[in-house]
Amino acid sequence: MDAVTSFAVNFIAVVGVIFLLVIAGLLTTAAVLYYQDKQQTAQTIRRNYPLIGRFRYLFEHLGEFFRQYFFAMDREELPFNRAQRSWVYRAAKGVDNTIAFGSTKDLRKPGTYYFLNCPFPTLEEDAAPTQTMVIGPFCEQPYEAASFFNISGMSYGALSKPAVQALSRGAAKAGCWMNTGEGGLSPFHLEGGCDLVYQIGTAKYGVRDAEGQLSDEKLKEKASIGQVKMFEIKLSQGAKPGKGGILPAEKVNRDIAEIRGIPEGKASISPNRHPDIGSVADLLDMVERVRRVTGKPCGFKLVLGTTAWIDEFCQTVIERGIERAPDFITLDSADGGTGAAPMPLMDNVGLPLRESLPLLVDKLAQHGLRSRVRLVVSGKMINPTDVAAAICLGADFVVSARGFMFSLGCIQALQCNKNTCPTGITTHDPELQQGLVPDDKAERVYKYHNKLVHEVEMIAHSCGAPEPRQLKRHHAAVVLGDGQSVPLNILYSDAS
Repeated sequence: MDAVTSFAVNFIAVVGVIFLLVIAGLLTTAAVLYYQDKQQTAQTIRRNYPLIGRFRYLFEHLGEFFRQYFFAMDREELPFNRAQRSWVYRAAKGVDNTIAFGSTKDLRKPGTYYFLNCPFPTLEEDAAPTQTMVIGPFCEQPYEAASFFNISGMSYGALSKPAVQALSRGAAKAGCWMNTGEGGLSPFHLEGGCDLVYQIGTAKYGVRDAEGQLSDEKLKEKASIGQVKMFEIKLSQGAKPGKGGILPAEKVNRDIAEIRGIPEGKASISPNRHPDIGSVADLLDMVERVRRVTGKPCGFKLVLGTTAWIDEFCQTVIERGIERAPDFITLDSADGGTGAAPMPLMDNVGLPLRESLPLLVDKLAQHGLRSRVRLVVSGKMINPTDVAAAICLGADFVVSARGFMFSLGCIQALQCNKNTCPTGITTHDPELQQGLVPDDKAERVYKYHNKLVHEVEMIAHSCGAPEPRQLKRHHAAVVLGDGQSVPLNILYSDAS
């Protein structure tokens, strides 16, 4: 037998042994799993159908991902359908996002917005650039906000380091602001050079003293940073109205613990409200304190539920003087968000924006405060249609979290709270983060912002408005339950 033949025989023999060992290993593993399933008492399916029953749980887990790619129609998936996500992806990449052969959107569905184009649209040469808007005219350092579309609150901790870096750099290039989220101010927020809104959550991370109370000294320290333009007191958020922020223990690494002033490796659970804000008077006192200490605009963020307190709020502001009013209100929609939250709060607590925004706008107008208090809105607005509709309803600014996450490459894997995000956006696993290159993704953030602003301007021009903030309620209609549309200025007053 020559050497080649001998080698081939030996090779086949080795492969055969390996194959038999693999088969034996698989059979042994199957036998062990079978025995475990038969003996356990926690799951009926596995006990009655040992081994085979395990596939039920695997398929249940994989089902949401298969639906996304193979079974769901373009317009039917939640929380964001394929058409919505695809528009963001194309906008962020700067590729053509025109469509052909007609809309795939069911225009008879209740809640659908129609924009009421006029016979003589605004010509491009007659269009006006979007004007800057001053927030906090009575502050020592008012803020001139350049863009009506900005990045909503997402904490470093909920987001990864490269994600925050990319958003910061992209926001600076786009000329929009970035909200820090309640997790405090990290070096990664600052390195891009963008304007920042410092959010003060119920745990007061980054501006708390040793007892967890608001610290004037730390407020001054943060306000001395030129990039920090405003402060936002968070009362509640869309993902979990009435419950504080939740950051799982596996996400609380050393950097995050130091920035927040909390123990490393332990879950970060914020109180369900500010302990020192229990009334309208307390809220206004806190706003005034932050503004006085920092010299910068201060407002608050909430999801609107009960509305009985709004008249008291407005009347108290008038009694104190309009210069002491909150400089802005961020109104979040009860549509959920990126963070971890109990399902009952995510699904069924609070009012969605299409109901709460016109209500709040009208109340402020009724009390003569509409021009004093700027309105920032958030909640599932990632495409031009939703942003333009919010402006028609009375918003001064729109902020988005998930839209900018999609621009970073989010694939809606629904792993935001598990530290296993496959795109590196919401995980602190270095191996998963390596695919997210901040400089490359910053360019996508910039392109997404600019494309969305451009197409909102396009909608405004089709309605005869020279620029987006001149869109009013008479420029849009909404489809009701009977399939008929009603102009917004008839459905609501035209107080916007």
